[in-house]
Amino acid sequence: MRMLVVVIVALLLSGCATADRRLGAGVVEQWTDQPFYRLPDPVPAGPPGGVVRSEPILSAPDGTVAWRVLYHSRDVSGADVLVSGVVVAPSSPAPPGGRTIVSWAHPTTGSAPHCAPSLAVDPFDLIEGLDQMLRAGYVVAATDYPGMGAPGPNSYLVGRSEGNSVLDAARAARAITRTGAADRLLLWGHSQGGQAALFAAQDAPAYAPELRLAGVAVAAPAADLADLLTADIGDVSGVTIASYAFDAYASVYRATPGATLNTILTPAGAATTPAMAQLCLARQNKELHALAGPLIGHYLTADPMTTEPWASLLRANTPGATPLTVPLFVAQGEADVLVRPATTARFVAGECRMGTHVTALSLPGVDHGFIAIDALPTVMAWFAGVEAGNPGSGSCPPP
Repeated sequence: MRMLVVVIVALLLSGCATADRRLGAGVVEQWTDQPFYRLPDPVPAGPPGGVVRSEPILSAPDGTVAWRVLYHSRDVSGADVLVSGVVVAPSSPAPPGGRTIVSWAHPTTGSAPHCAPSLAVDPFDLIEGLDQMLRAGYVVAATDYPGMGAPGPNSYLVGRSEGNSVLDAARAARAITRTGAADRLLLWGHSQGGQAALFAAQDAPAYAPELRLAGVAVAAPAADLADLLTADIGDVSGVTIASYAFDAYASVYRATPGATLNTILTPAGAATTPAMAQLCLARQNKELHALAGPLIGHYLTADPMTTEPWASLLRANTPGATPLTVPLFVAQGEADVLVRPATTARFVAGECRMGTHVTALSLPGVDHGFIAIDALPTVMAWFAGVEAGNPGSGSCPPP
């Protein structure tokens, strides 16, 4: 049935412009792609990054080839989980040494399975810098994270689960031979994806030693979870982000004494949080506002920065506990009211103290939504530099 619909739409759109072709193909794929995300029964065992299935994406941008992938990863407990995502590569022949992979970690779209970026009509729309990266000759791997797209354990702001899925997306890209992907790797993430990319960078030497990581770039990263979940709790966005995180932690760490919603949230907050966690950030914004609005000022009953086990769980999922072995690029908008400039500055200072080579970019007037796009020209130049072994002078003060 899927192939019949695809053929019909392809014939209808054969004389249409690129935008119409991509939109039509994307609509058809959204109608017909649900079977792709159903897990095999039983789920076969496989190594991290092993591809269970892949299929071409007909709505890929011109000059590219793309696949929807389902691959093995490991969650925070070490369990084998299947994760979905997208892999995109230039359609031209790969150079003799193969193509470097950029593994992209997306910002918050929600935490429920149907909020996965790869399920969108245009699954490439949220990959900030996709066009620039493809023009530079990179292969781009974009994970959905565990529990999004393909069913699995929740991973919202669960650093190791997210980070592993970012690294394993790169492994999956290498497994698709037509990508021409080499073992060279760059990491790029925004907001929630910044936290995921940082965990991937921390864990890469032990978890994926065969990948030659050259550098990690992040924009407005969720680098201090306790601060994020308390400083922003006074508005709809803050309550929404917190609802995703607290729901995820109550599920993932349910065996931890005290990791229940009623130990940190008001009765109304605890009752409403599971429903909010089923809503997607952009597509169901009106519904989220209706639930989050009444909770402003009436959500928390205790400070998660000091209340156990929440304080320990937030620390365990906050990046920066160990120094990075590769250069780090951090972009921050000075007008960001979600991930605050002072929080990012503290993170950068901590990385500098640990000896990480950090390049920091602060952009006046830029808010949370636009920082990754506005930083892209500098990020792309930095990528080229670190690949060539030249990360620049950096921003850390002299020791």
